[in-house]
Amino acid sequence: MIDLSGLDEDQLAAATAPRGPVCILAGAGTGKTRTITYRIAHLVDEGLVNPSRVLAVTFTSRAAGEMRDRLAHMGVAGAQARTFHAAALRQLRYFWPQVAGDLPWRLIDNKFPFVARAARAAGLSASTDLLRDLLGEIEWAKASLIGADGYAQKIAGLDREPPADPAKVADVYRRYEELKNTPEGMLLDFDDLLVHTAGALENSAAVAEEFHEQYRTFVVDEYQDVTPLQQRVLDAWLGERDDLTVVGDANQTIYSFTGASPDNLLGFSRRFPHATAVKLQRDYRSTPQVTGLANTVIGRARGRAAGTRLELEGMRPDGPEPEYHQFPDEPAEARAVAGQILTLIDSGVAPSEIAVLYRVNSQSAVFEEALADAGVVYQVRGGEGFFSRPVVKEAMRAIVRAAKANPAADENLGAKVRAVLEPLGLTEKEPSGAQARERWQLLGALVDVVEDLERTIAGLDMRRLVRELSRRAEDKQPPKVEGVTLASLHAAKGLEWDAVFLVGLVENTLPISHAIKAGDEQIEEERRLFYVGVTRAREHLHLSWSLSRKEGGKGSRKRTRFLDGIAPQLEGDARRGRAQRPKRCRVCGRPLDTGSEKVIGRHEDCPAGEDAELFEALRSWRAETAREAGKPAFMVFSDATLTALAEAQPASEEELLGVPGVGPVKVERYGDELLNLLSTYR
Repeated sequence: MIDLSGLDEDQLAAATAPRGPVCILAGAGTGKTRTITYRIAHLVDEGLVNPSRVLAVTFTSRAAGEMRDRLAHMGVAGAQARTFHAAALRQLRYFWPQVAGDLPWRLIDNKFPFVARAARAAGLSASTDLLRDLLGEIEWAKASLIGADGYAQKIAGLDREPPADPAKVADVYRRYEELKNTPEGMLLDFDDLLVHTAGALENSAAVAEEFHEQYRTFVVDEYQDVTPLQQRVLDAWLGERDDLTVVGDANQTIYSFTGASPDNLLGFSRRFPHATAVKLQRDYRSTPQVTGLANTVIGRARGRAAGTRLELEGMRPDGPEPEYHQFPDEPAEARAVAGQILTLIDSGVAPSEIAVLYRVNSQSAVFEEALADAGVVYQVRGGEGFFSRPVVKEAMRAIVRAAKANPAADENLGAKVRAVLEPLGLTEKEPSGAQARERWQLLGALVDVVEDLERTIAGLDMRRLVRELSRRAEDKQPPKVEGVTLASLHAAKGLEWDAVFLVGLVENTLPISHAIKAGDEQIEEERRLFYVGVTRAREHLHLSWSLSRKEGGKGSRKRTRFLDGIAPQLEGDARRGRAQRPKRCRVCGRPLDTGSEKVIGRHEDCPAGEDAELFEALRSWRAETAREAGKPAFMVFSDATLTALAEAQPASEEELLGVPGVGPVKVERYGDELLNLLSTYR
């Protein structure tokens, strides 16, 4: 029997609703994934559905993999959880011979060269930026069920700016589709998977009958982000049936540029008048202070989506109030954020539980530099995936070789894998170099995955381990790496952290300039994007902006309108920032540049006053302290702070507090040990 006692009354109502149409309006942090997982498990437990006839649709491979794992842990094996495209690909491969005979086809994963050829043939310049815009426009049109022949007429009636003359865009679109018909067979892009899957079910009674016999119950997550094309596929899957559960939040609709629309979510009760509707508003993620700000932000929303706004109720204990910071320029903002992050790490917050979120990816560079200068390990989400990293690929190949050599079960598989990875850089002690440290952390994270699998899968051997790791790589389920996350607001959707820094909150960035030009509807989507950012924070939330892009700039930028009436006026902070004198080298007197130089108080090429033997003793002490605490060495003290300690040789707690990187928490935690160690070298 499935234990439902851990669900609150609203979650329980959703999980146990009668079989048939169910609409769950679920706010951020309200446990929607948990709820729909329990709904599937409950339907199976009650004998209302066979798990092999359930198809749950998510919007990312990672979410699909996590749902399958949750269901497996609950003893519900066989239920399918896939993305729209993954489900369509599987179905099309099966049904293709019935609808197209022996006509060969293959999937293309790089559409760029085809768009480039089509653009050149249409007489357009083949600049990279234009080609990307054309590709995005074609994807939007296909997702919106707009063909090449109807594009120009359709776009004329919409508040949407095409990347080129509409007739030219339509010509590129038409030529792109023609290029995919080759003498060797059909080439299909990912949107074509959906088009042909829907077509097969709509036009072949035999195909539809076979599919409808296989799948009886459907669950769709993030329903507010469904495109018209995805809805067409879903309608074809359903046929005349109504065993459908959808979950979503119209106020988290942030993908309209891909064709997504909350209309299907908002109109669900009209389509299914007998549907069960449940609201989830208890927020188990964030403190009341964070949910209070989130409610205020979305409370000012306008438009149809705002009409179904959910009022979040923070269920966690009280936490700190959100903080607002204004800076004279972006480098100052980035340095301050790096300093605040170090303070949080000093207080015990794990780096993996801290995120810096921004509107556009180009904003990350200045924060990457500041974090690197401060000695803070970070990872950029949306960049290279964990399993795509060369280090991890090399490690996976080593594990495969080890599995082929000795596939039998091992009582300590984690130790075996650790031994395999040791020659690749997984040393017992954390190395000091930045590159070596990054390699060490990635390899350690992979071992953590192995040990987790070993705990959850009985009788795990090397051969099955390889299969499970390959599945996680395919499902894009990376392990947690001990580093601060940098991500765009779009990439942060569906994630959460203990501490979140929302940075670069200025007009023409949030809302972005083209949204301002497009009008109210697009500005409201930018507000929803800001709301998504706020609701990623569990406890600590910092919001900041800067008045100029470059140091010494005019300072003409304005804070985002979304903070009007919310954030205090902080002009005085900006003046103090501009008047602040640069920190100077205690050896040569010139201004210091990097974060590490400012910590040690001199340039790297200026003569050091440290005791080399003392520095190595401090490093050994740090390594042992980190090992005993089970944390990376840099979380105890950075190399720059150790250098500063070796040079200053403080003799009291007060003097310790004067060393950059040594705060009250660390004095309380390590002060006596440090002072004893330092005293032996005076």
